[in-house]
Amino acid sequence: MDPARPTSASLASSVDTEAAMGNEQASPSVWSRAGYFRWVICTLLLFGTTKNYMDRNVLGVLNKTLQHDLGWSEIDYSNLVVAFQGAYALGMVVVGRLVDKLGTRLGYALAMVFWSLASMGTALGSSLTSFAISRLTLGFGEAAVFPASIKAVAEWFPKKERALATGIFNAGTSFGAMLTPVVVPWINARWGWRGAFIGIGALGFLWLVFWLLIYRQPEEHPLVSRAELDYIRSDPQEAVGKTKWVALLPLRQTWAFVLGKFLIDPVWWFYLFWVPGFLQSKHGLALTRIGAPIVVIYLISDVGSVAAGWMSSWLIQSGSTVNAARKMAMLICAVGVVPVVFAYRVESTWSAVLLIGLAAACHQGFSANLFTLTSDMFPAPAVGSVVGIGGMAGAIGGLFIATVVGHVLQWTGSYRVPFLIAGSAYLLALVIIHALVPRLEPARMN
Repeated sequence: MDPARPTSASLASSVDTEAAMGNEQASPSVWSRAGYFRWVICTLLLFGTTKNYMDRNVLGVLNKTLQHDLGWSEIDYSNLVVAFQGAYALGMVVVGRLVDKLGTRLGYALAMVFWSLASMGTALGSSLTSFAISRLTLGFGEAAVFPASIKAVAEWFPKKERALATGIFNAGTSFGAMLTPVVVPWINARWGWRGAFIGIGALGFLWLVFWLLIYRQPEEHPLVSRAELDYIRSDPQEAVGKTKWVALLPLRQTWAFVLGKFLIDPVWWFYLFWVPGFLQSKHGLALTRIGAPIVVIYLISDVGSVAAGWMSSWLIQSGSTVNAARKMAMLICAVGVVPVVFAYRVESTWSAVLLIGLAAACHQGFSANLFTLTSDMFPAPAVGSVVGIGGMAGAIGGLFIATVVGHVLQWTGSYRVPFLIAGSAYLLALVIIHALVPRLEPARMN
């Protein structure tokens, strides 16, 4: 008998205790005895997302260095971002389906190997073409991170905890963006920019060891107690079946999410790929001095992500409808973003950092609630497909913003237009979402 799994007598006693409470929802004290191994899985997902964003952000941190060493223009750099975005959009379709086919453990492992090698391979680049090939490969592989992570959360968490688990692993986007400008200049100073690509890329193989050793399906894992397994599987079982995109595309609920992602994701890409260069060119910071401002920006963004997620949950618990709670949190975030339109003109470096930090926090809060709308409106078997469509739309939007920002900076040298777009996108997105789904009613699917 597995010592980690209670006997049938102890299970019966636990069930009797819950029944005596007279409440279908067990109290936290009861569920606390179920075990916590699922949060180890969530931690693995957090580290995987962090690694993902470190790989994609190395180029942004080294932008000015590479422009100097290799003679790139702003348009050349934007073309590299476009290459990444285009491959990422394609990867959301292809790699996401592959993860479903191979399973979470193998699919995520292969994706990590693929994009880590692509990241390390960038060190071999000597021309714009070779860098573009590396970014295409990296973008295609990195597209697996969210489909695989969301699939893992669905496998390991009941619905009541999925939003929290998603918020935790999604915080890796900020952690990765924070760590990169601290680690990369240190590596660059000792081993050059080629060493930075190799060093960051190689971290994926360290993560891979822990992933292969730890990740299994809950039913197959020796460290998962029977009580925790019962808790993970406590939701009513839904019919599992494939959901074709053609069945989702006519639905206005799908387009509410897709258009929301199309409008707000490009702003996040702008922060990732251009804020390091903005701090260097506008405020005269050397590569070795941008670490602290970037860390502050993404620390603030983590607070916003958790706070906005907590806010909508608190409003629901206080009696608000899901519709009102989600949209109120999103409205507060959309309004909070607006002051970033002044970031390009303030002279104080830390004033600009705080404005961008506030906007990044509001983005993360808006995004967390936008992701949650999919599970509010769609059955579980359809959520992954909807997220894939929205992710592709966000990547396409990022492709457009990369083109716009590159040409605007090349022609004017001013960040005014990008920051104006960043400050207005969220209110526009919320208006469209509310127009399409005024009540967040469930989608009627055939």
